[in-house]
Amino acid sequence: MLLLASRGAEEGLWLRAERQTAGRGRMGRVWTAPPGNLSASTIVRLRPGDPPPASLALVAAVALYEAVRVFLPAEVPAQLKWPNDLLVDGAKASGILLERGGDAVVIGIGVNLTHHPDLPDRATTSLAAHGVAADAATTLDVLAEAFARWLARWRDQGIGIVRSAWLAAAHPIGTALSARLPDGSAIDGLFDGLDADGALILRLASGARHVIHAADVFVLKD
Repeated sequence: MLLLASRGAEEGLWLRAERQTAGRGRMGRVWTAPPGNLSASTIVRLRPGDPPPASLALVAAVALYEAVRVFLPAEVPAQLKWPNDLLVDGAKASGILLERGGDAVVIGIGVNLTHHPDLPDRATTSLAAHGVAADAATTLDVLAEAFARWLARWRDQGIGIVRSAWLAAAHPIGTALSARLPDGSAIDGLFDGLDADGALILRLASGARHVIHAADVFVLKD
């Protein structure tokens, strides 16, 4: 999709792959998706006056949450987890990746609709595991509509409205989290919201607040 963006592809274009064998996740991880799952990307063209580009991750997450909730039974819990995960009943069901090239931000979204991988470091699930029979094309239609709506709000009203919607869909303030930083170190603390630009805030045991801009984050079990 970055290649298409570099060749002038317009904002709003969505590209869906039937299967993905060489995708990339955060921090260079390999991401694969068998047929039946959703693997899609879209382009946002940055304009003067737009909020910080990194906050598009919040836009994508809120839109994804709304789209998945359309299909999930009401009794099945779903939550957003910083920076880019959707959890269904506490297990990872989706991920988001942002890449930038010039004035274009490519947003890739993967959703486990029919299959989910077994990962050594985190629980995973799919919508099918919760009785949902959603196909990729229909899911993308719902997601694209939600994303367009939240992108317009991000531009017209600023990051604040998106941040508030993200917080409403996330795990509660006070949730115990462990953040694994890019240098390999880890910081444990309690979720204390997001700062004005969407960075994670952890409340440490000392009472200090620590702002994190890049990390893998895990919910700690009681």
